[in-house]
Amino acid sequence: MNDVILCYALVIGLAIPLGLYMAHSLGDGRKAPLESFFLPIESGIYRLAGVDAQRTMTWQTYAWAVAKLHIVLVLLAWGVFMAQGWLPLNPDRIPGMSWDTALHTAVSFATNTNQQHYSGQAQLSYMSQTFAIVTLQFITPATGLAVLLAIARVLLKKPSSTTASDVKGAVVDVGNYYRDLMRTLVRVMLPVATLVALLLTWQGVPGTYQGAQTVQPLDSTVTTTQHIPLGPVASMVAIKQLGTNGGGWYGPNSSVPLENPTPLSNVIETVSLLLFPVALLVAIGVMTGRRRLMMGIGAVMLAFSLASTTAMIVSEKMPNAAFEGLAIAGSPNMEGKEVRFGPEMSALWASWTTQTSNGSVNAMHDSFNPLGGAVTLMDMFVNVTFGGIGVGLIGYLLYLMLAAFVGSLMIGRAPELLGKPLETREMRWISLAILAQPLIILGLTALTVAFPALAGTSNPAFHGLSQVLYEYTSAFANNGSGFEGLGDGTPWWNLTCVIALLVGRFLPMLAPLAVAAWLAGKRTAPAGRGSLDMDSGAFVGLTAGVIVIINLLGFLPVLVLGPVAEQLTLGL
Repeated sequence: MNDVILCYALVIGLAIPLGLYMAHSLGDGRKAPLESFFLPIESGIYRLAGVDAQRTMTWQTYAWAVAKLHIVLVLLAWGVFMAQGWLPLNPDRIPGMSWDTALHTAVSFATNTNQQHYSGQAQLSYMSQTFAIVTLQFITPATGLAVLLAIARVLLKKPSSTTASDVKGAVVDVGNYYRDLMRTLVRVMLPVATLVALLLTWQGVPGTYQGAQTVQPLDSTVTTTQHIPLGPVASMVAIKQLGTNGGGWYGPNSSVPLENPTPLSNVIETVSLLLFPVALLVAIGVMTGRRRLMMGIGAVMLAFSLASTTAMIVSEKMPNAAFEGLAIAGSPNMEGKEVRFGPEMSALWASWTTQTSNGSVNAMHDSFNPLGGAVTLMDMFVNVTFGGIGVGLIGYLLYLMLAAFVGSLMIGRAPELLGKPLETREMRWISLAILAQPLIILGLTALTVAFPALAGTSNPAFHGLSQVLYEYTSAFANNGSGFEGLGDGTPWWNLTCVIALLVGRFLPMLAPLAVAAWLAGKRTAPAGRGSLDMDSGAFVGLTAGVIVIINLLGFLPVLVLGPVAEQLTLGL
């Protein structure tokens, strides 16, 4: 338990200075640290790409810029995956992927999900891993942060005495996507990822372009040799943890000793899961001047996180029902876990990786007790405990908008948010962005279990349903982890998950951008005695209640049919 407390303390202690640095590096009109160093790099990339980073954008232009870049990235990555057998940097002569697995992989990494229907070290070349996978692992979290900056710029920033937002119907400038993206990449993502990669290399994570090595095991009684896949692993692991990506170099992810060799590397990788999402609360609070609001949001996120982590640790310290009658009966559940990490650090990772839409693992979630599996699912349903970089806070703002609508009606006022009226158009898109999650997840789950031959589960009954539910939940939540044992490398799974990946990424990210721009174009009503105080404890509690109620209404029945029923049948 001391290690768990240490990890929480390290996250908070590191996130505060990182958040302050991000606020000064990414904020508008600020003299950024090391700007004389970063600016020439950014300007050179703008010229090379042929983009105008100074051009103002409406929300439509901003969203179209996001879409265009991601369409290009998906097509390029799709082509690289299928053609990798003929491309360089393939010392192990790995053949190309099938078209459907390649498409799923390209979309998965382009949506900051990193859901893998393949085994990384066996089915991707160094070319694919380095120039497709790692590139997307930098760009996609940076995009989420860029969209958050655009929303904060027009919705959260406290207005001056004379602003365009006070003119009804004004065309609202939300910023420039390319500038926001490049600043995030060059000034924040690359420096921090480089530091973490160096720390992991120091701990023994491979960082080489040599091919796989054939070695003799240390056990002298063994005459066979082992084939050990290597590669530039450390650089990928750093950004997969920091960028809420999750896709590992090796199939079993960070449970593999080469990817996570020591207790210190495990702490570094665990802390990296929460570092940027927590630092963003500090950064947005400083940039917008709404420190109290961000502190309230942070308090709700921390409360959800502690509840999730506590339930997960309790679950995995319970015995495994499969061991009943054996000598190890009554011991903590060690099935699917690395003995080096034990149940507590495995439970902490599982809790944080599903709270942050990261999806990396240092233990197999499919082997957790049913209560632990239910916690991971609930984390992904909520998806705003900390969430992905940028998109977690964007998702929270969606619920905040809904809470403002409900709260205004409860006190007999016309619905408003920060002095801006919430009208039919805004509420239609807010509702669509929130309700798309249960519609897509439950719809695809029902369709798949209705035709058992499509599911390919390794377990019958309740756990089989949980496997299917987990896969679609993970795809929509842009998480990427899975209940393994699912035969998901088929056209059905690849193509249906692509639907969940795309809708789950872009609708909850771009709909709030549109709503923020619409609200910014409206007149701000002066605050009165009846106005909702977004910084108050009552409103913080209302928002937390809305999050819990919406998710329980949408998913409690399927949780009862899956992990809850499994828990009851095991008698744990």
